[in-house]
Amino acid sequence: MADRAYLDALRLLARRELSEAQVRARLARHAHGPADIEDAVARLRTEGALDDARTAAAIARTGAQLKRFGPRRVRRNIEAAGIAPELAAAAVQVAFDGADPAATLDDELTRRLGPTTGPIDDRTAARLYRRLIAHGHDPELVSRAIHARRRAARD
Repeated sequence: MADRAYLDALRLLARRELSEAQVRARLARHAHGPADIEDAVARLRTEGALDDARTAAAIARTGAQLKRFGPRRVRRNIEAAGIAPELAAAAVQVAFDGADPAATLDDELTRRLGPTTGPIDDRTAARLYRRLIAHGHDPELVSRAIHARRRAARD
């Protein structure tokens, strides 16, 4: 039965990177016993197929580069995957190393606003603020970037 849990875990990991906690939860949902899950996870760890640091780095890269999330949201996603806060912090640091948060926000505002060069009304500014905060960007930087865009549009 332990081999079946191991094979099920390999199938899960073949689709995408998963944390140890995610693998354990999914194997438990597949009605594998605790001893079988423990054996499968131990075997996967020794073989290098299961590595929380690698999973954290993958989640951080995806969140930062593809989904354009801010560091707060990326860290929250990593920790939600059951990865230790220390590993999450290290992965976020590497993913955002050298990135200019102000430039990232400016790019995101340009993408959200589209080709609009007219003034930004209060409703649109509030929507942008909520969206960018939910995506994990620093509230102070978001506020400054939106105010700068509104000033630039008025001039």
